[in-house]
Amino acid sequence: MDSPIVVQLSPIDRRFAEFVSARCGGASEPLWYGAALASNAVGEGHVCLDLAAFGGRGLLTDGEMVELPPADRWAEMLQGSPAVGRPGDYRPLVLDDAGRFYLYRYWRYEHELATAIRDRAARRLTMPADAFDAVDRLFTPAPDGEPDGQRTATLAALSSGLCVVSGGPGTGKTSTVAKILALLLQQPGSAALRVACAAPTGKAAARLMDSLRGAGARLGLPDTVIDRFPAEVATIHRLLGALGGTGRFRHDRDNPLPHDLVVVDEASMVALPLMARLAAALRPDARLILLGDRDQLASVEAGAVLGDICDRPHGTVSPLAESLVLLERNYRFGADSGIGRVSRLVNNGAGEEALAVVTGGVAGGIGWRDLPEPTGLAAALKDGLLSGFDEYLRETDPAAALAAFDRFRLLCAVRQGPYGVEGINRVVEQVLGEARLIDRRERWYRGRPVMVTANDYALKLFNGDIGIVLPDPAAGGALRLFFPAADGGVRSILPQRLPSHETAFAMTIHKSQGSEFDRVLMVLPDRDLPVVSRELIYTGITRARSEVEIWGVRDGFVAGVGRRVARRSALRELLWGENGER
Repeated sequence: MDSPIVVQLSPIDRRFAEFVSARCGGASEPLWYGAALASNAVGEGHVCLDLAAFGGRGLLTDGEMVELPPADRWAEMLQGSPAVGRPGDYRPLVLDDAGRFYLYRYWRYEHELATAIRDRAARRLTMPADAFDAVDRLFTPAPDGEPDGQRTATLAALSSGLCVVSGGPGTGKTSTVAKILALLLQQPGSAALRVACAAPTGKAAARLMDSLRGAGARLGLPDTVIDRFPAEVATIHRLLGALGGTGRFRHDRDNPLPHDLVVVDEASMVALPLMARLAAALRPDARLILLGDRDQLASVEAGAVLGDICDRPHGTVSPLAESLVLLERNYRFGADSGIGRVSRLVNNGAGEEALAVVTGGVAGGIGWRDLPEPTGLAAALKDGLLSGFDEYLRETDPAAALAAFDRFRLLCAVRQGPYGVEGINRVVEQVLGEARLIDRRERWYRGRPVMVTANDYALKLFNGDIGIVLPDPAAGGALRLFFPAADGGVRSILPQRLPSHETAFAMTIHKSQGSEFDRVLMVLPDRDLPVVSRELIYTGITRARSEVEIWGVRDGFVAGVGRRVARRSALRELLWGENGER
C-alpha cells in the first residue's frame, strides 16, 4: 500500500476550497480537497493537480488523514460539480481528459501561451536580400567543421517571429543577440526599428545590458550600431508597465507594446503567468527572442516554460523546432575546466562520477569540503570570508564596492538551519565583526549588503535587487543604501525607506539566478533533502566564472544529482503534441 501524501495546506488553499464549496451549496469532500490541492499545487510550482498522483492515496494534512477517491472516480465526482468545467468553460476549476485539474486562470495562461508560441513560430519573415552574406561576415567557420549554433540561431531570428536560444554559461547567448541586433540595425529602413530587452530581475537586466555592450565591442561592431542598442534593459514587469501591486499591467492584448523586437534573457526564471502576459502584450508582427538555460532551476512560481519549450521530442519537424536552437559549444569552460566538466556530469545525472571529480583534486576551478559541524562553521569559513569580502568592505566608492562584492558569494540550498542562508549570514557577521571589518552593533552598519525581498514600484526596487550600506558624501557622510542604476551608475536610498529585505552575504541558489560571480562557495545541507536537486546543484555550480567550492555531505550530493524537478503541466504536450506532432 502506498504511503500517505503529506501536504501542508495554506490558509489561501483552504479559503479557496471553502469558497468553491459554498458556491456549490455545501461541503463536498472530493470537491473541497480537489480545490484545496489544486491551489496548493500552484503554490508548489505546478500548473495543475494531477489526479492520478493523488487518487486512491491517503492524504495527511494538519494531522488529519483523509482517503482520497481513486482518480477515475474522483474525476467523475468533480465533473458533476457546477464549479468544475471542461477545457474552454468559464468555471473556477477546469478538468481535462488527462485528469489534470486546474485553477481556471492557470488553464487559460497555459493554453493562451501555447497558442501564442506556436503562432509566432509559424510566422515566417522575409529574409533581407543579403542576409546570408551578412551572417557569413559575422561568423567565421568553426575550425573543426562542426555546425555553428550561434549562426543557426541568428538565421532563425531573422526568418521567424520566434527564436528560442538555450545554452549554459559561456555558450555565447548574449553574443548571438548582439549579432542579431547588429544585422537588423544595419538593414535599410532600420532607423525606425524599436527594440526592447528585458529580464526577470533587476540584477539580470543590468547584467544583460553590460554583456550586450561588451559583446558589441568584442565583435568590432561600429559605434553607430552599438549606440543604437537599447540604452536600458528593463525588468519584464517594468517593460509591461506594472500598475503598482495590483497584478495588472499597462500593456496587454488591447494596448500592446510598441516594439518590433523584444529580447528576454534568463527565460528559465519566467513563470507561466508572466510569460503568458508578455506574449499577449506583443504586437502580432513583433519578433520575440527568448534566451536562457533549460538546465537551470525553473521559476519559483508556477510552470517551467523554457524547459517545456526546449523539451523537443526526438526527430520532430515543426515551425517551433525550426525556431529552437540549443547551444552546446562552450567558450568559457574548456576541456580542462572543472566547472564545465562537473556541470555536464550533473546534467547527465552522473552523481558518483561528478563527486569523484569534485573530490579528486585534479579538476581546475572546483573543489570539495566535507561539511563541518555547526559549531565549527565560523572557524572553517574564516579565511574564505576574509579573502572574499575584504576588498569590497574597504572600498569607499559605491560603484567599486558593488563590483567587488559581486566577485565572491556564498550560496545555500535552503533558507533555515545552520547551513541555510539565515544561519550562514549570522556566522559571516560574527567573523567579519571579530575581524573589525564591520560594526554589527548597528543595524545599518557600513558595508552591510542587503537584498530586497518585495517589489516597491515607487522606489523602482524589485525582489532580488542588492544594495550596500555606505556613507554618502552628498548627504554629509550619512549612511545610505547604494543600488546599481539602470544607466550603469548607482543610486542611493534612505535605509528607512527600504521595503522588505534581508542581509545578503549569503543567498539561496534560487535567488542567485541571473547573477554570476568570480568565486562561489556553495553550502549544501547536512542531510538529503528533496529541495536539493540536479537543477539546483547545476545552477549553483554555474554561477561561478572561475572557481567554486562545494561544502556538503557526499551521499546528499549524489542523491541530489539523481533527483530531477518535475513540474506538472500540459504546456509541452500543447506545444509539441503527444507524439511530437501538431
